[in-house]
Amino acid sequence: MATTNMLDGKVVIVTGAGGGIGRDIALMAGAHGARVVVNDIGASLDGKGEDSGPAARVVEEIRSAGGEAVANLDSVADPDSARAIVRSALDAFGRLDGVVNNAGILRDSFFHKMADEDWDRVLKVHLYGSFNVSRAAAPVFKEQQAGSVVHMTSTSGLIGNLAQANYSAAKLGIAGLSKSIALDMQRFGVRSNCIAPFAWSRMISSIKVDSPEQEERVARLQQMTPAKVAPLAVYLLSEQARTVSGQIFCVRNNEILLFSQPRPVRSVQRQDGWTPEQIAQHAMPALAASFHPLEVSADVFSWDPI
Repeated sequence: MATTNMLDGKVVIVTGAGGGIGRDIALMAGAHGARVVVNDIGASLDGKGEDSGPAARVVEEIRSAGGEAVANLDSVADPDSARAIVRSALDAFGRLDGVVNNAGILRDSFFHKMADEDWDRVLKVHLYGSFNVSRAAAPVFKEQQAGSVVHMTSTSGLIGNLAQANYSAAKLGIAGLSKSIALDMQRFGVRSNCIAPFAWSRMISSIKVDSPEQEERVARLQQMTPAKVAPLAVYLLSEQARTVSGQIFCVRNNEILLFSQPRPVRSVQRQDGWTPEQIAQHAMPALAASFHPLEVSADVFSWDPI
């Protein structure tokens, strides 16, 4: 139960809220006084099929706990459907104060094997979906001079991961999208932030377990429940976060981390410019000490979840 109603009176859309991280965010938002639009088409992990059950069950959970919620089954991947998601909030509750762009699918494949459809579909749901819903909400936020958008990014994009070119590209793109929204909409009192969540959900439950080391890794991941991500999302939706915008956070079990954002780390210059030979002889050797290694998320987050 919430100790304070941080979102009392607010209306929040949570996409992909039928399960996993989205479900826990929707439940906690409702527990903190928000009226929630639970958006989920009920697709499988790879984005196929539809099922009204997951969204309806989360709505019932919120209502059973004394909150207010409605289900929405529109797809974030289509602009018209995204506008329908926003309209459902306005029709049901008369306003909109926050959006959590959480909907996602996975279609992993090594790059040299990746199908055009798998690239396109993952970007449509994650990156286009985040744009579509945010764009549909933007005029509402502009008119009321307030609003908060919370996007789910991933260390797969911020750091790197194997066999996820589509997912990584989408998630890094979301970080750029969030920053642009924060910059363009700050004059209207609108905030935009990212969360890179570590959580055991069906989005990572497909990890292959074929060695004792992988079994140990999965056991650690299972400690990081979706419920651990919800408090930060609820905070970012609240008025208490009104000075927080354009940031990239990470939740890893009981840790909250702030990510750096790309900035120059080293430079070289020649008064007369460079030839390719001079770059090979001088520039690259000087810059090489600051090169970033080819790391994946597990290389950077080498310690056990706290």
